[in-house]
Amino acid sequence: MYTFQKQTQRIKEGKGFIAALDQSGGSTPKALLGYGIAESEYSSEAEMYALMHQMRARVMQDPGFTGDKIIGVILFEKTMNGQVNGMPTPEFLWSKGIVPFLKIDKGLKEKDLGVQLMKDIPSLSDVLEDAVSKGIFGTKMRSVILENNQDGIALIVKQQFELGRKILAQGLAPILEPEVDIHAAEKGEIEKLLLDEILKELEGMADDQPVILKLTIPNAANHYLTLVNHPKVLRVFALSGGYELDEACALLSKNQGMIASFSRALLNDLRADQSAADFSEALDTAIGKIYAASIT
Repeated sequence: MYTFQKQTQRIKEGKGFIAALDQSGGSTPKALLGYGIAESEYSSEAEMYALMHQMRARVMQDPGFTGDKIIGVILFEKTMNGQVNGMPTPEFLWSKGIVPFLKIDKGLKEKDLGVQLMKDIPSLSDVLEDAVSKGIFGTKMRSVILENNQDGIALIVKQQFELGRKILAQGLAPILEPEVDIHAAEKGEIEKLLLDEILKELEGMADDQPVILKLTIPNAANHYLTLVNHPKVLRVFALSGGYELDEACALLSKNQGMIASFSRALLNDLRADQSAADFSEALDTAIGKIYAASIT
């Protein structure tokens, strides 16, 4: 319990950002290709995931990847179950003062009412028990809002909070991620409805079990400041949503109290064939920019 309390304080008060190293399933080949590894270089799913873990391990072991600027990491299940530098991944991260999270969603349903809800998560209790046993602090699950449809937005938020309550009951901290597509035609109007629906759901949450929110950087600066300061919200993370690194950081820096939880924007300039020095330089540059935007 002491570790959980310590990690809670780290997430609540830590100065830095969250690294999202949780690409999975269909997004893995694209992530590897961006890293410079073509699909022709592996012949099975097992090889693909092994290469992905090698990339993530390289990132996590880099001298610049420390708790000084990174307060948490979101992991894919296979990464959680792997090792980094001879240690279980969650243990390795916490040895650096970095809080480990686990991505638990299994992808998205087809679009309906302008949104994509999460697919069902089989054996959820078993997944959560396993995460607790391996030193995971919290979970993350993503759904997507594509259009300005109040009924769809309400369903997205309801699903996120219903799952969040189950996660809290297992002793984990849930990251609720109702992403707004950055290309949505009425993104600003969607964000107004999303804020209202989140505030409604927060009314029914227990005071001693705060949730974490991961939200698309809003059109209007400080749109989510009410959530940043809400007593039932542990922290508000920002997803990059497809913005390039510099644009994502510029937009984030206008939002007081939101901290980054970036994936592509963090890893975009890393390549498998880079020397150790070039790899570290590229990673340090990205970390520096994201950190600066997260503490503005």
